[in-house]
Amino acid sequence: MIYIKRLIFLLFIVSSCQSIGQLKIESRTANELPEVSAAELGQDSDIVWVIQDAGNDNNLIGLDNNGQIVRNIYISNAKNKDWEDLTSDNQGHIYIGDFGNNNKKRKTFKIYKVNYNDLNARSTVAEVIEFSLPKNQKPEDFESFFIYNNYFYIFSKENKKFVVLKVKNSVGKHVAEVHSEYNLKGKNNKITSADISEDGKTIILLNHDKLWKITNFEHDDFFSGDITEAAFGHDSQKEGICFKTNSTIIITDERKNSEGGYIYSFNLN
Repeated sequence: MIYIKRLIFLLFIVSSCQSIGQLKIESRTANELPEVSAAELGQDSDIVWVIQDAGNDNNLIGLDNNGQIVRNIYISNAKNKDWEDLTSDNQGHIYIGDFGNNNKKRKTFKIYKVNYNDLNARSTVAEVIEFSLPKNQKPEDFESFFIYNNYFYIFSKENKKFVVLKVKNSVGKHVAEVHSEYNLKGKNNKITSADISEDGKTIILLNHDKLWKITNFEHDDFFSGDITEAAFGHDSQKEGICFKTNSTIIITDERKNSEGGYIYSFNLN
């Protein structure tokens, strides 16, 4: 009976295009994608690019406005060791962050670059950016990143103080730089995805039940800026976030039985 009531409730939400808390449901992701672990909008396109978490195929997947698969690109020289997030640059190239590290045993991490011209292909060979941690930096679980001024800023997933690494966007092997450490106010602040607006003025950090908005920062001294919390009024395993416009956000969550597996929008203003 509980399951039937939950199913009726979810069908009502989808059919009536209502919101859950502060989130508007845009669509539900395809059934074959239970572990969506990122979100990135394609350049000059409505396609939402996603990946799946560790243990799934090494495919970059594009979804249409109905959450259905319209692109499925096999990355032939990659392995989904623990893919966690997506980002893109101003030329439309998409980057896959293979830097998840739940057991804290990884010594090297990879970012796969899928060229814009290959986003209509069935398979491609990605360019590879590999990085290791600097000396004396203990291994962390990293789940989110974005590009700013041709550097990757990569965030660890911590309840309290997290680490931000800085890695040059250049093919080859690198030693990451520890850019900063910061502790967001409150509890349950594990960062699962991140993005920066196209105008470079706003950063968003995703949690399961909220996001953090960072504005008015100087250069890449991000935490010198204004940091505000925006609660969703809804808690689920949200793993993907990206800007659609400078004020409209796209969010994805993982599917668990009859719950989750949606593409949401959220207004920052």
